[in-house]
Amino acid sequence: MNRTALFRLLVLAAACFHTLHSFGAEPVRRPNIVILLADDSGWGDYSFNGNTNLKTPHIDSIGRAGASLDRFYVCSVCAPTRAEFLTGRYHPRGGVRGVSTGQERLNLDEKTIADAFKAAGYATGAFGKWHNGSQWPYHPNARGFDEYYGFTSGHWGEYFDPPLEHNGKMVRGKGFIADDFTDHALQFIERNQAKPFFCYVPFNTPHSPWAVPEKFWQAFKDQPIALRGQDGEKETLAETRCALAMVANLDWNVGRVLKRLDELKLADSTIVIYFSDNGPNSWRWNGGMKGRKGSADEGGVRSTFFIRWPGGGIQAGTVVREIAGAIDLLPTLSALAGVKRVGDKPLDGQNLSPLLLGKQQRGWPSRMIFSHQNGNISARSQQYRYDNSSALFDMTADPGQTKDIAAAKPEVAATFAAAVAAWRKDVLGRDATSALTVKGKAKSLGLLPDDRPFPVGYAEFPVTPLPARDGVAQGGIKRSAPAPNCSYFVNWKSVDDKMTWDIAVNTTGHYDVTLYYTAAESGATVELGFNGSKLAGKVAPAWNPALYENQDTIPRPPAESKMKEFRPLHLGNIRLEKGRGLLTLRALEIPGQSVMDVRQVMLTLKP
Repeated sequence: MNRTALFRLLVLAAACFHTLHSFGAEPVRRPNIVILLADDSGWGDYSFNGNTNLKTPHIDSIGRAGASLDRFYVCSVCAPTRAEFLTGRYHPRGGVRGVSTGQERLNLDEKTIADAFKAAGYATGAFGKWHNGSQWPYHPNARGFDEYYGFTSGHWGEYFDPPLEHNGKMVRGKGFIADDFTDHALQFIERNQAKPFFCYVPFNTPHSPWAVPEKFWQAFKDQPIALRGQDGEKETLAETRCALAMVANLDWNVGRVLKRLDELKLADSTIVIYFSDNGPNSWRWNGGMKGRKGSADEGGVRSTFFIRWPGGGIQAGTVVREIAGAIDLLPTLSALAGVKRVGDKPLDGQNLSPLLLGKQQRGWPSRMIFSHQNGNISARSQQYRYDNSSALFDMTADPGQTKDIAAAKPEVAATFAAAVAAWRKDVLGRDATSALTVKGKAKSLGLLPDDRPFPVGYAEFPVTPLPARDGVAQGGIKRSAPAPNCSYFVNWKSVDDKMTWDIAVNTTGHYDVTLYYTAAESGATVELGFNGSKLAGKVAPAWNPALYENQDTIPRPPAESKMKEFRPLHLGNIRLEKGRGLLTLRALEIPGQSVMDVRQVMLTLKP
């Protein structure tokens, strides 16, 4: 190109820019992101996947208008899947080893997908079940989310007008919990419609307790269940019906989100994703796959996955048959939106955008995806699954995992065994024979003690909740039910009893202390102590409400606590010095039969 032609080209480009600027044209806007995550919903809970027991037209429409990932893998329980979605890394790398008592926390040196999108100028919001840490800086507001509304625990015991939090402030929700989360997500979308937004809606249903609005229950309570679970004798039909009703409610809420995007003319410019965090939480139809929630078999870790982006090149009806997983979402969404990730730790996930956009017709690299639960490891390739007992299954010929072919395919089994051993050493940091003895009992990998204290005292987020699930009961004190999440401490009757929290105070200062309690009698004197600092106060007034009896559609499992209304008891102010130690709550005097039940201690750093 000669100089004259180049000059003319530059003049033309400048004129075009001037014209666009004059007419108010804006640069191409990055796509909005909406991520809808179900809790304990199995692959088989959707009509898209062949379940005739219900219809899920709104959820199905995401897959029909965009792409479905035919073999998409998550973890076998809730918190690990959330961590893998947030980081693009296998959950043990980020410190997530369980679902309660602090093991669900995502290490503070991990950067999240929300960090990346916030750094790129997105408005970021999360509305629902967080489950990767409660105290700052584990809190979602510290992990890239401008706004957070929901609960940070593993599961919640109240589904109607529930106690929740909004950016650290305790609030009372309105109506059914999934509807309430959707209401707040819609408000966030409306407020931020003029700029790119990243909206994460981690629902907490159909996780138990079994509760759903009456209109949804009426549609299922007497319905025949045509498709039954693979282990039919284990299936409880009342639970199946309630789970289906809860999924139908999710479908209604997803429809509300899709409708609002249409009304705001944002549908074409918004990537919408729907998936679940693990296999089904009861024995119900799941496509004949082996296992359910808690299992590293196919039925425990395979999730439905739908994604649409009408204006971005994902063609309607696309089916991606290559295996994929929650670890792939961070690199994939970052690539689709042109957002640079934050942090430099190596990812385990792959960018799936070439598959979604139809740019990868052949030659996709083979891979294995690993599932880990309490030391049990399963590995999946495109054709095979290798389970924790070293059994090998051809998932194309035998999707129900009924025939172990390890002896018939020794070379394939050996390849998997070597890959699992390498993964175990790389991700867990131990070889296959490592174990630790704790209190005389050998603990398998994944059950090792968690030595991280609970952080307290950050000026940027002065309120620190210390719920019963994070505490340790000593003496005669017990939990209200075996499951720590959403439990509270009961049976406090002796001055020898106490409850403790292992905390690390970040800022020396004065802290306001509030206990959330119920008490059949008033007058007991209690003391809160930490590293020599002490604060005493009276339990008053008596507050002894009945347990809720009208929250559940069908009776909740015995492992889950029945809930009641807890009230705040302001104990006073205490000075805490920076450092680690046990925050201890004990009784000095008990004039009656008991002290109180305790759901939470709240510490607020005073300015």
